[in-house]
Amino acid sequence: MMDWEYINLHAKQWVLEAGDKIRASFDKTLNIQTKSDPNDLVTNMDKEIEQFFINKIRENFQNHRVFGEEGFGDEISDLNGVVWIIDPIDGTMNFIHQQRNFAISLAVYENGIGKIGIIYDVAHGELYHAINGKGAFMNDTLLPALSKKSVKESIIALNATWVMENHRIDHKLLIPLVRDARGTRSYGTAALEMVFVATGRVDAYISMRLSPWDIAAGAVIINELGGVVTNLRGEKLDFLSNDSLLVAKPGLHETIIKDYLKEGKW
Repeated sequence: MMDWEYINLHAKQWVLEAGDKIRASFDKTLNIQTKSDPNDLVTNMDKEIEQFFINKIRENFQNHRVFGEEGFGDEISDLNGVVWIIDPIDGTMNFIHQQRNFAISLAVYENGIGKIGIIYDVAHGELYHAINGKGAFMNDTLLPALSKKSVKESIIALNATWVMENHRIDHKLLIPLVRDARGTRSYGTAALEMVFVATGRVDAYISMRLSPWDIAAGAVIINELGGVVTNLRGEKLDFLSNDSLLVAKPGLHETIIKDYLKEGKW
């Protein structure tokens, strides 16, 4: 039997140490590079933090594999055994421009099942964490189960890009949702937008294309609270490929799929 409490203790400690390293970089000049396009940014800190985690994992859990955004981990084509899924800095653009609204996202999966999810809002010192079957917490505070919400009562996290003409979704599907909702917000970091659903700061989060390391930790936390995590077709995520994402409170998720996205083509 895997000792998840023991693994979780180490993981949380490493995340806090990584947060200290990131805060220490705030007054230093970053080495900023682009990846797939001019807005897909990576810094020396993204790379250093991922390597920090990989070194810790390999020193302590030699049989575990690592799936990381910056490519320093293992070649992952399945989730057999224990796999750590890591985004060292989710929201790199915010990290560069604002030094806030970014997070460390770390998850541990076993045979495709999320066992541990940790998201650290470094700038605000908020550590969100969950072990499968044992509840979800913000620092030491147990988070309550999510309650049902109607669209008209809801704040939805949604980037304005998706309500404009684009090649990923018929934006006309989302215009009625935006019109009917109480309000919309966009924070530029999937990890934090997922924990904002977990804490009730927003009621749903929609994105068109995210990677496994953006959402693996958040999915563990949301599932512990009774929320729903799928793609926009209502299908289960596999955490090996990029996909759309809908995270929402119970009832609200079903309503968004059925009343707004049912006719969508992706």
